[in-house]
Amino acid sequence: MPKIDEMLHDVTARLKRAAETAGRSPETVALVAVSKTRPASALADAYRAGQRRFGENYLQEALDKQAALRELADIEWHFIGPIQSNKTRAIAEQFDWVHSIDREKIARRLSEQRPADRGPLQVCLQVNLDGEISKSGVALGDLPSLARAVAALPHLTLRGLMAIPAPRENVNDQRAVLARLRQALSELKALKLADDQGQPPPLDTLSMGMSADLEAAIAEGATMVRVGTDIFGARETGQDTL
Repeated sequence: MPKIDEMLHDVTARLKRAAETAGRSPETVALVAVSKTRPASALADAYRAGQRRFGENYLQEALDKQAALRELADIEWHFIGPIQSNKTRAIAEQFDWVHSIDREKIARRLSEQRPADRGPLQVCLQVNLDGEISKSGVALGDLPSLARAVAALPHLTLRGLMAIPAPRENVNDQRAVLARLRQALSELKALKLADDQGQPPPLDTLSMGMSADLEAAIAEGATMVRVGTDIFGARETGQDTL
């Protein structure tokens, strides 16, 4: 089985090719290594190979890894899973980014519990593009009101949108659904949202694209892609593939 450094190299090369094919600079696309269910040693291997951004879905597992890797001070931690109210304090305290806000209540708790010495928490709103009842995410129709509320919170910086659409094998179908997220971000920019100081939020981030649809996502403007399987190897049967 290929080593993590080899797989990471292959994903980075794939990202570069996809960006260049789309007429974009590879530097405009950040790679988040999705490390849920992986041991801290696997993250350390990826770190030694140059990876710095890691995405986690499960809070306690992430906290254990953060403790094990505390000497690697320049890791950027991204929380990408569903958020329960009783987990917001630890997320606000221990993460640099949160991609999965879909309720104002959760956003308010994160803002209230963010330590002042850490600066604003960088956040994305998760959008349910397919309307799947079983999936997290705000509906497109409810996105403007949530975005207004989150943009105004004092200890959050609204960076953009995230989505995990249902799998599609055809690249054109992948692009079509991801284009809806790109359009939604464009429409949010037109709303002229403001933060608590009256300044517009950056709205510069589209967190979309995983192992199976990385090329389609980059073609549609992704600025962050979240890749797990193609860096760390296949998960056991029954675990979702990123």
